Amino acid sequence: MRSAIAALVFALCANATANVLIRLGMKDLPLSLARPADTLRGILLNPPVMGGIVLFALNVLAYAYALSRLRLSVAYPVMTSLGLVIVMVLSWVLVGERITPVQLVGTGLILVGVVLVAVQMG
Repeated sequence: MRSAIAALVFALCANATANVLIRLGMKDLPLSLARPADTLRGILLNPPVMGGIVLFALNVLAYAYALSRLRLSVAYPVMTSLGLVIVMVLSWVLVGERITPVQLVGTGLILVGVVLVAVQMG
């Protein structure tokens, strides 16, 4: 059970970090639908984007392992809810996105829900 929880924690951290890396990599990347090959090359040669893709792949492997041992009805809410919190904080710290009071209240409610669901892991 401990290894499954550790895999879930790794998966959610990898997933959240991957999203932020891809956002950072795409932030100033010039995109053109008129030149799709150049756009694709720019994306694939972008280190933060590639790091994000690698982390997404590792996330899938760790999450699959976690799901082989944990209940989906518990693992999925924990994964998505805590991932949302991590992404929100990293977006604020690393990307400079603004967090509104409504987001903070909503996040607090989500965290209460995650605690209630996570109690069911044991």
